[in-house]
Amino acid sequence: MDDGIKKFVTPAAEPGNPFVSLPIEITVSVGKARPTIRELMGLDQNSVLTLDKRIDDPVELYVGDRLVARGQLEELSGDQAGQLAVRLSEIADLQNGLE
Repeated sequence: MDDGIKKFVTPAAEPGNPFVSLPIEITVSVGKARPTIRELMGLDQNSVLTLDKRIDDPVELYVGDRLVARGQLEELSGDQAGQLAVRLSEIADLQNGLE
């Protein structure tokens, strides 16, 4: 079943550039919390930490500390049912980043 999600995007590689095939780690940020130290020390199993984002807000994708894209969280279906994914809505110009 084709759900329209591209699993990998391969840009046109520069001829002879060996670095384009190296894997990188992308961090997906869903939000931030700002508890006090007292609140942090009081957290235990089943505590709820409120984030600064709503459930339908876009998530941000980072490579290191550089914002490279934004998108919406999705749950895959079919043979990958339950797997979390991100549908990209904005992709940075890799030279200049996202604003």
